Amino acid sequence: MNKLKKLVIAAGLILSVSGFTFSGTTEAATTHKIQYGETYWNIAKGFGIPVTNLMNANNSKPLIAGRYMTLPNSPISAADKDLIARLVRAEAVGEPYAGKVAVATVVLNRVFMSKDFPNTVRGVIYQISNGYYAFTPVANGQINQPADAESKRAVNEAIALLGKGNGSLFFYNPKTAVSKWVASRQVTVKIGNHVFAK
Repeated sequence: MNKLKKLVIAAGLILSVSGFTFSGTTEAATTHKIQYGETYWNIAKGFGIPVTNLMNANNSKPLIAGRYMTLPNSPISAADKDLIARLVRAEAVGEPYAGKVAVATVVLNRVFMSKDFPNTVRGVIYQISNGYYAFTPVANGQINQPADAESKRAVNEAIALLGKGNGSLFFYNPKTAVSKWVASRQVTVKIGNHVFAK
């Protein structure tokens, strides 16, 4: 792009880097030594990488134990994974594991699949609408409690599923919800005490 004939960069030289993508917030691409019995799916959910990204980065080649594969950048930084996991812990305590994955999926769907919400994890979680936070744990401070291991695992699984769900953008507990509007949304799934909708 800069038509350099030598691999030397001097002080004061101006380079064009528009061909590269770097957000400064995600982990760098790396490699992973394939273990016996591993699949694209369990590697994706173990590292919190969309399974489609993982497969594309490796040309969907068969996984052979002992060989190395590319782990592409995660679209979610470690700090944002932790923030989502803290929300999941607070919103879905006592709920089935699938419900925890679904809560994390709602956040990711808002970030990546809808123009009606902020396009960052932090923006979605701390969004204020009509004077109220979008999520109760932000208002009552529960968002500040550390995430448990199951909530962290649920976040990684939701990231692995990115783009493969049924488009849930909302969730509520019909026993405690005060908004009649959310109950008017199209239901996508019911898990435990939560109803998920879009």
